[in-house]
Amino acid sequence: MASVIAAGAERDTTFKLRWYVLFITMLVYTINIADRYVMSTVLEPIRLELKLTDGGIAFLTGVSLALFYVTMGIPLSWVADRYNRKNLLAASIAAWSVMTTMCGLSRGYSQLLLARMGVGIGEAGGTPACNAIIGDYFPADRRPMAMTIFALGAPIGAWLGADMAGAVAHAYGWRAAFLVLGVPGVVLALIVYFTVKEPKRGQLDAKSDAAAPTLKESLKFIWSQKAAFHVIMGSGVSALWGWGLMWFTPTFIQRTYHLDVGSAGAIVGPIHLVMGISASLLTAWLLARPAFVDPRRIVYLLGAVTAVTTVPSIIAYYTHSLPLATAMWWIFIPAIYFYIGPAFALGQNLAPPRMRAMFTAIALLVANVFNLIVAPQVVGWMSDYFAGPGGADAASLRTALLILAPTGFWAAFHYFAAARTIVADQERAVGHV
Repeated sequence: MASVIAAGAERDTTFKLRWYVLFITMLVYTINIADRYVMSTVLEPIRLELKLTDGGIAFLTGVSLALFYVTMGIPLSWVADRYNRKNLLAASIAAWSVMTTMCGLSRGYSQLLLARMGVGIGEAGGTPACNAIIGDYFPADRRPMAMTIFALGAPIGAWLGADMAGAVAHAYGWRAAFLVLGVPGVVLALIVYFTVKEPKRGQLDAKSDAAAPTLKESLKFIWSQKAAFHVIMGSGVSALWGWGLMWFTPTFIQRTYHLDVGSAGAIVGPIHLVMGISASLLTAWLLARPAFVDPRRIVYLLGAVTAVTTVPSIIAYYTHSLPLATAMWWIFIPAIYFYIGPAFALGQNLAPPRMRAMFTAIALLVANVFNLIVAPQVVGWMSDYFAGPGGADAASLRTALLILAPTGFWAAFHYFAAARTIVADQERAVGHV
């Protein structure tokens, strides 16, 4: 009798622990997205102060972060697949939070550039470690739901980076927006270090590899998983499409409709918060249904939602009506959150336990090359190219964004393509569907 009670208490403790860890990692993702998204909110004030072109501000704020993010992502994930992930996560949070604060303390182009590089290095160790930890707290059939809860950090973080940071920037200047987001991250790093327990790798999988594979072995295995390739590309192109458009949207609103930084943030901020959370919770509810144990249904759902919402994403930047554009953003913006949790979870289920951080890092590398290097830099260059003698303006930026918007159809193609082999590939990775 005593042993039954003890076993029940242990299960209860495990249940509470796994949901506590999920909540804390969601907060980590919230701070991560907020620290990143605040830059797009204050893009125009920084550009005007530093007298930069659209291409120049894209390099300073997006490409500088992404170059170090993608460069450090692979080696830090190699560390996460071999050593204590909780310690790496705490150190990463502290690093990017301190460097976000330094963005607010910068007094010129060079200082801001170096601070953005530092943010990229810190953020590179965050999401892969979170994904790998969650993967060992939840079994395979619950990971899509768990990763969707984790992904709630994206809309909450985007709201903080748009609405709240926009209001602070309007009242106190763009530098203050970085200060109010950087300091809480240091506190969160301490919470992670002292309260999160490092789980045993592969404890909830039918297959558990004892030895950590080499980088070459991991890359070879990923390449052999056709579904993994399409999921990685689908999520990467979704980031190119959705987050690429979002990068310049506050600037687009300010230029096109002659609004200040606070008013522009107040338009998109509530959409991120309300519809982003709603889309994530709806996804979590759907993926908890028995029908979605079959991973093919998940990728079909991702493909359908992405394809349908690409249409309003085009209309939002085509129209000259702010009410119509706002209505289209209320439909389009939820789609950039809908895919995050399922795509992360599919990646975890298509990877053996000691490759999970590496899988996540490769997926993030693709996504961030697309959304932090290709999207802002190419949009910036195109905006400068289409500009008249007076430099980039609302019309040139509109043209550049309209060229980017149809890429949502490309992302949908990859999700549909993944369905062909995803069942067999998942069985090969974790031993069951």
